[in-house]
Amino acid sequence: MESPGRIVVVSADVGGGHDTAAAELTRRLRGRGLVVDRLNFLDVLPRPAHWAFKEMYRGILRWLPWGYDVLFALGNRSRFSVSVLRMLLRPVRHRMRRAIPADTRVVVTTYPFANQLLGPLRRQGRLDVPLITYVTDFVLHPTWHSPGVDVYCAVRHAEVYPASAADDIDITVVQPLVSPAFTAPAAVDRRHARRRFGLPVDERLALIVAGAWGAGELKATVAEVAATGRVRPVVVCGRNEVLRRQLRADHPYVFGWVDDMPTLMRAVDVVVENAGGLTCQEALACGVPVVTYRPIPGHGRANASVLARSGLTRWVPDRDQLGPVLTALTGDPRSTRGAGTRLPGHLARADPTESWLDPASVVAEAASRAASAGGRERGRRALVDSVGDAAAVVAALLQSSGGPW
Repeated sequence: MESPGRIVVVSADVGGGHDTAAAELTRRLRGRGLVVDRLNFLDVLPRPAHWAFKEMYRGILRWLPWGYDVLFALGNRSRFSVSVLRMLLRPVRHRMRRAIPADTRVVVTTYPFANQLLGPLRRQGRLDVPLITYVTDFVLHPTWHSPGVDVYCAVRHAEVYPASAADDIDITVVQPLVSPAFTAPAAVDRRHARRRFGLPVDERLALIVAGAWGAGELKATVAEVAATGRVRPVVVCGRNEVLRRQLRADHPYVFGWVDDMPTLMRAVDVVVENAGGLTCQEALACGVPVVTYRPIPGHGRANASVLARSGLTRWVPDRDQLGPVLTALTGDPRSTRGAGTRLPGHLARADPTESWLDPASVVAEAASRAASAGGRERGRRALVDSVGDAAAVVAALLQSSGGPW
């Protein structure tokens, strides 16, 4: 059989979730013996634009969050803004096409704007291999939608915005791209996990996270969680060293970038997050209850809404409800639910007999079919067939994630 060739995974170093999902997909594909290249979408842009785009996004989230909310809402209500984005990216389409090696069999994206470059190339026939996207959010916002994308891989409970677009795109439900370290049996028990991070052994702990950038109203969240008196805050600031130093002045358990998040999550009683992104998915995979509080604008609030409606997390809308919710979720003796209760993690777990495709299976099968089909005809037809066949062929190889998917 012809070699399945090369797979190109396109992500972006905007925050950490898109790159982390891409890294996990790459690990799984390479474990199958496939050749995988990683490509940063921002590297395709001219260098000044690369820097300006990332810093502008970071700045809007920090200084003009309402502006990001407006942009997100406009994109949801009208296709015009996405069309403008596609038009602005048009001049670099040739750079993106040149960045994809000739022996590529499948291109996978984990960042929405990459679809606005690659989708038109695919539709025009300038990219003659399947284009798959893994949606890192629980919301398929219009910025993910692009003519030319063959299949959108989304986790269970994900919703399409606007709902009218759902019939126009091919969605495959997949397992989340979360490291097995979050779903595997714990290597250490809670007591040892706490000692590893220097945490108090006998207190109720809330892990407060805000992504790789420490974005959002993290200072207020930490102060208000501490003020409840129900839990002790444990804070992860990601790569935001300024924020870490500021919080350390008033709180003893504040970390920067943490390499061993599975162990840290198993050391705490509840996770408090604000984006509904990868860290939220990791906590759910661990079976740790999750509270969404002060969600960031745009996709953060949209994800929070989907997660709350699905029963996967608890969205706390104001500080008055924060204490009672933390009490219920951590099994505090003051809770009428009693000790040991974990909500919503366990209550929201899916039927253990249910399973979904590993995204790597979808990609690998598409690559294999594209290789055997040959020529320009291997594209969309091969991928559509592969999604159906992969469900039957690979089902026996899939392992339950153990999470509430």
